[in-house]
Amino acid sequence: MSRLYYRPIAMTDAARPAGALPLAGGWCWFDRVEVLARDGARGIIAAADLPADVAQRLSGPRAALAGLDFTVPRIMGILNVTPDSFSDGGRFDRPGAALAQARALLAAGADILDIGGESTRPGAATVPVADEIARTAPVIAALREAGHRAPVSIDTRKADVARAALAAGADLVNDVAAMGYDPLMAGLLAETGAPVCLMHTQGTPEVMQNDPHYDDVLLDVYDHLADRIAVAEAAGIDRARIVVDPGIGFGKTVQHNLALVRGLSLFHGLGCVVLLGLSRKRFIGTIGGAEAADARLPGTLALTQIGLAQGVQIHRVHDVAEIAQGLALWRAVIEGYGA
Repeated sequence: MSRLYYRPIAMTDAARPAGALPLAGGWCWFDRVEVLARDGARGIIAAADLPADVAQRLSGPRAALAGLDFTVPRIMGILNVTPDSFSDGGRFDRPGAALAQARALLAAGADILDIGGESTRPGAATVPVADEIARTAPVIAALREAGHRAPVSIDTRKADVARAALAAGADLVNDVAAMGYDPLMAGLLAETGAPVCLMHTQGTPEVMQNDPHYDDVLLDVYDHLADRIAVAEAAGIDRARIVVDPGIGFGKTVQHNLALVRGLSLFHGLGCVVLLGLSRKRFIGTIGGAEAADARLPGTLALTQIGLAQGVQIHRVHDVAEIAQGLALWRAVIEGYGA
């Protein structure tokens, strides 16, 4: 018999029926679940008919990470201190510009900063460890020396880079390779106790967009993340310290990306905080007719709201002020402004 997967049908309506379950302890609820399998969908069941362990994993509140609780959605501001990132490469690769941008992102409403010193755009080459450390650790240290206490994430695949960033004051490691690139990463995270974001990708940045293929992209990505969580737990990393990211745009076609966005609520079944990183991605421009990366804000905001409606807790974006405004309006409608 095929393995079963449970996708909660997320709702935010104020008319909430008795017996509905909270989705990941957050702002969404569900009373129905779509049952999926690799040999075809099995239909819709009532949440009350879920296996007890599945219901607990889907509905239980997520632990706080890096000083943030996830009963409300959070904005992760992107700070690329690289010369070649797809959207803002070269703009913030000088220390003064990086520090100024970090301050601007925090002032605009970022709950956490994600600082990266290696581009992971399609076709990007690997950056030497020493160069990546030189780009990132001084910026993190400068933020801490300036008195900024907001959580900081280091966007890296490499254990030595992560170690240097954590020593400089970072709080979380965002590993686009889900600890599959550097064999020392899991041990470092177990040793330090730092939370980690495990992202799905198919292939390295150099080749990931050459010919992405999946049997069922939603279930394949889910299974990969479940496997990586198991590796993390075996290394001594508690599930409560893990964030998962389906990796929009990393080894995916337009149709793959859309299928993942449509099915985002499935990933709550992993029992972890979910991160969505689709800001300014190419498929937004392909569908929305925006060739330039910095012209893809409207599409980014539209997809962010779809993520919000499925209970996604962390939204990794470039345009923090604009997304924060959209989030404030979305929450005002859902929660009842001034009520």
